[in-house]
Amino acid sequence: MTMTATYRLGTRLFWQDRALLLSSVLTPVMIAIGLPLLMRHLRADSTAVATAQFQGTLSIILSITAFMNVAVALSARRDQLVLKRLRATTLTDGRILAGQIAATATQTVAVAAVCTVAVHLAAGVPYPANPLLYAAMVIAGSVVLATLGAAYTAAIPRAELAGAACMPVFLLSGIAAGAMGPIREVLPSWLGSVLDLLPTTAVVDAVRTGAAARPALLLAVWGVAGVVAIRFWFRWEPRRS
Repeated sequence: MTMTATYRLGTRLFWQDRALLLSSVLTPVMIAIGLPLLMRHLRADSTAVATAQFQGTLSIILSITAFMNVAVALSARRDQLVLKRLRATTLTDGRILAGQIAATATQTVAVAAVCTVAVHLAAGVPYPANPLLYAAMVIAGSVVLATLGAAYTAAIPRAELAGAACMPVFLLSGIAAGAMGPIREVLPSWLGSVLDLLPTTAVVDAVRTGAAARPALLLAVWGVAGVVAIRFWFRWEPRRS
C-alpha cells in the first residue's frame, strides 16, 4: 500500500460524505461567489470592490476547505479507529498523513479555481494579473492549511466537536483578510499586526499586492510549525475516558 492509495482513500471518503461536502465545499463556494456578486450590484466602484472581496474570501476557502476539512475528517477517522487500522499496514505514519493532506490540498485548489472562474463570469472580477504567483500561493496555502488542520486535531477531544472547534480559525481568517466586512478597521493596531501573521492573510496579501517574499516566508514558518506539531502531538487513537 502506497501514499497514492491513501490519497485515493481520502478523496473517495470525502466525496462520499454529503455533510462534509456541504460544509467544506458548497459553503465556501457560495460565500466566495455570492459576496463579490453582491458587491458588484451594490457599490459604484463595483468591479474593484468585488475583486477585493473575492481576494479576501480566499481566506475562507483555505480555512474551511483545507483546514476545517482535514481536521474534521481526521478526527472522525481517528475516533472510528480507521487511522489505527491504517497504521497496521505497511504504510508509514508520514505517508498516511501526507496522503490525506495532499488529497485535501487538491480539493482546495480545485475549489479556488472554480470560484476564480465563476466570479469572473458572474461578477466581472478580472483574472489574476500574475497567474503563476496566484496559483503558487493558493497551492502553498492549501498545503500549509491542510497541514495545520491535521496538527489541530490534537486539540479536538471528539469528532463531533471538530466543526465547532475550527470556527475560531474560520472567523479570525475571514476578519483578518477583510472577507467579513470592515471589522478589522475597528480593531486595535497591535491586533491587526498579529492578524497579518496568519497564513491565510499571507496568501491574500500576496494575491493583492503581487509581493511574494514575506508571504512565502510566513507560509514556510507555519508549514514547519505544523509538521513539528504533528510530530509531537498528533493522536492516532481516541482519548481514553
